[in-house]
Amino acid sequence: MTSDPFFHPVSGLDLPRFAGIPTFMRLPYVPLDHPRLAEVQIGLIGSPWDSGTTNRPGPRHGPRQLRDMSTMIRAQNGATGVRPFELANIADLGDVAPNPADLQDAMARITRFFERVQAASIRPLVAGGDHLNSLPILRALGKSEPLAMIHFDSHTDLFHSYFGGNMYTHGTPFRRAIEEGLLDPKRVVQIGIRGTTYDSEDRDFADSVGVRVIPIEEFHARGPEDVMIEAKEIVSERPTYVSYDIDFIDPAFAPGTGTPEVGGPNSYQALQVVRLLDGVDIVGADLVEVSPPFDQSGATAFLGISVMFEILCHMAGAVNG
Repeated sequence: MTSDPFFHPVSGLDLPRFAGIPTFMRLPYVPLDHPRLAEVQIGLIGSPWDSGTTNRPGPRHGPRQLRDMSTMIRAQNGATGVRPFELANIADLGDVAPNPADLQDAMARITRFFERVQAASIRPLVAGGDHLNSLPILRALGKSEPLAMIHFDSHTDLFHSYFGGNMYTHGTPFRRAIEEGLLDPKRVVQIGIRGTTYDSEDRDFADSVGVRVIPIEEFHARGPEDVMIEAKEIVSERPTYVSYDIDFIDPAFAPGTGTPEVGGPNSYQALQVVRLLDGVDIVGADLVEVSPPFDQSGATAFLGISVMFEILCHMAGAVNG
């Protein structure tokens, strides 16, 4: 347990939550050239890039809004009692600097950033950005061995290509990650899949390689507890990446996203599934597709940062566990 006040968030009892520079969860800002980087165990990182978006743009602005809403996150988890900032050294590592005019260069930049994070033995918790961000992150984290993955989403993101053969959109990242050997498809579970479809190509691919897809009808019929028991059995004790698309949640509770799909979980279930990740070896995670232009109240971003806090509680407990 750390007692170093440097890595503790600024308390709202010391500085009002509407004041100060809004780092993630009011934590210290420790960029990759900071003299105390080697002490960081978990890094909160923004990846403000959405050039893979095929519908409503805007998630490039997500990290900034998530940081702003994160000033409402306090030191202790009200449901579990976990105090993550006392369990691990956690800091805001800043943002990746993407190239908004060149998709391939942007992905290369993201990968290089996370290679440096990986080399420093820091486990990243990332705020996107659209879901294509996951691919260059996985190129860094899954380079030495394929990872398992628990994926919360309304879409599989397993399509082959879009618009005449474009291989890199927010609908293709996990197809590419499996093809590149970054994910072990038999250790991948996708939860909450729903909505109208172009065809069954993505689901056919999932079946062919062994990805377990749990559609929303099954999720509601079985309940979060039973679904998450299976999810944890699938990833087993393998190093696991958690990817959480905010459109997993019903748009009644999270309207600020690019491709909403009705019929999803409510906000309590959105947190519940993450609280049930206990025992999973989370080596990295992301929360993506928060789109501030469609989130004027900030409610979607607040729900998103609340999900990130729940993930952080598990990651912090495992670092020194």
